[in-house]
Amino acid sequence: MDTSSNDKVMKVENLKMYFPITRGLLRRKVGEIKAVDDISFEINKNETLGLVGESGCGKTTTGRCILRLYEPTSGSIIFSGNDISKMPERKLKNFRRNMGTIFQDPYGSLNPRQSAGGIVGDPLLVHQMATKRDVKDKVAELFRIVGLDPDMMDRVPHEFSGGQRQRIGIARALACSPSLIICDEPISALDVSIQAQIINLLEELQEKLALTYLFIAHDLAVVQHISDRVGVMYLGRIMEIAESGELYENPLHPYTKALLSAIPIPDPVAEKTRTRIVLKGEVPSPVNPPPGCHFHPRCQLAIPECSQARPPLRDVGSGHYVACIRV
Repeated sequence: MDTSSNDKVMKVENLKMYFPITRGLLRRKVGEIKAVDDISFEINKNETLGLVGESGCGKTTTGRCILRLYEPTSGSIIFSGNDISKMPERKLKNFRRNMGTIFQDPYGSLNPRQSAGGIVGDPLLVHQMATKRDVKDKVAELFRIVGLDPDMMDRVPHEFSGGQRQRIGIARALACSPSLIICDEPISALDVSIQAQIINLLEELQEKLALTYLFIAHDLAVVQHISDRVGVMYLGRIMEIAESGELYENPLHPYTKALLSAIPIPDPVAEKTRTRIVLKGEVPSPVNPPPGCHFHPRCQLAIPECSQARPPLRDVGSGHYVACIRV
């Protein structure tokens, strides 16, 4: 992961996000949920880093820590050369302007009482990037960029379809011309036919506006299509990071292999002949994760050493990083 610092938009180092478990009237702490457990990665300019894994593995929590919607337990988040992980709110506002976010639910992420134009124009007013007189023209331009008719600016969200609502969410994310956009499962709530349109729009915008994406998803086929590099998460930790083509053609971690074996193949003959890797047991609780490698209780290749020490995320060649002592 050694890249010139000029090419890095963000660098996350040893990030942890533990949520306290409290009980009783005095809210005494009795434990903690290790949602994100000491992860490190970086995002380069104009690239899409995909973050995949099962539900509950910590993908969304990672995105929210980067946006500072959550206060990280420890670790550093270097953005534009500054560590924003513990930065006070008054200073954070200037950095937040350069980070956009597209939420998973286009129905719940838009204010139902506000017009579409008002939703998209709010960031411009909050960050003082346009006067009230200029906002309407800028919002109209944003509507055109995402493929919406500016005449629809006065409509409220319930008058739009799901795909149109997500386009409004994308326009809002673009309003302040951010250098990084966190895409938190932006297509999972949409019909399959609309998903392709939104993915194509995100790719067009990236090329046109030189955007950088952190693309969080659980749909492995979509991540393969849109991502330059892919990180695989399991129970709060990153198991493997590699270029998209390399990861899908040559997965090294046993968990990555199991995930990829679950992707349906649109060929009945190939689907019948391929081997599906079925993992034993259930995902352990993040309240009390297994010692050593978190994946070892379900791993077919596990040996006693796997439960004794956490395997480091190491480079095995060509920028392919894997956290497994058996590789």
